[in-house]
Amino acid sequence: MQYQNLRYNFFKWRYEADFIYKLMLSFLFACFTGIAAQLRIYLPFTPVPITAQVFAVLLSGVVLGSRYGMTSQAIYVGLGCLGLPWFANLRGGIEVLTGVTGGYLIGFIIAAWVIGWLIESLVGVRRLWYLTSLMLFGVVIIYTFGAFQLALVLNLSFKDALIKGVLPFIPGDIIKSLVVAGLSTLILPKESYNGEIDVKGREDLVIKSWILITFTATLFFLVLFLI
Repeated sequence: MQYQNLRYNFFKWRYEADFIYKLMLSFLFACFTGIAAQLRIYLPFTPVPITAQVFAVLLSGVVLGSRYGMTSQAIYVGLGCLGLPWFANLRGGIEVLTGVTGGYLIGFIIAAWVIGWLIESLVGVRRLWYLTSLMLFGVVIIYTFGAFQLALVLNLSFKDALIKGVLPFIPGDIIKSLVVAGLSTLILPKESYNGEIDVKGREDLVIKSWILITFTATLFFLVLFLI
């Protein structure tokens, strides 16, 4: 019971904390993303490195929620574009955003918001299976923006962009999604707070949302392997 109260009180504090505390947490998660960007592995057949950033992005949406999860990634991208060298390989500058990896950076912002919004809106997604699907959906968002810009910058077909900019990262990002989903079950309360939809009252909406997320992610990966 004490542990359940701790989770609930953290969720409550996240809503009720002063703006300055939320902004500080957003900045800390931006720093976490910058540190994660330096944990990288370069592959010989793709200009996009394997990093731990996706882990930080997914977790920011869980811990900070939609608005401040998105803010944390916007701070990360914004300060990096202004020259702070905390993108992968200690790079900074607007040329990173307009380069081969810029689409992934944009996807970070969108994915953090989507994950945070669904967790805030639906109590029912705070279960391991739903959370795993949600994290994978966040990864698909990042992949989509990343592959699209990679294709534009390098003048590749979308198929080649998927092969170079998505396929090598799927196993690692699945593992990251599972880890974040597991951590999320420890952090998030199962009780409703601040007007979320209670799973007991709206199971149909939760299930439909989960089916949509799972179907979208599955379709994306099927297309990737079939083209």
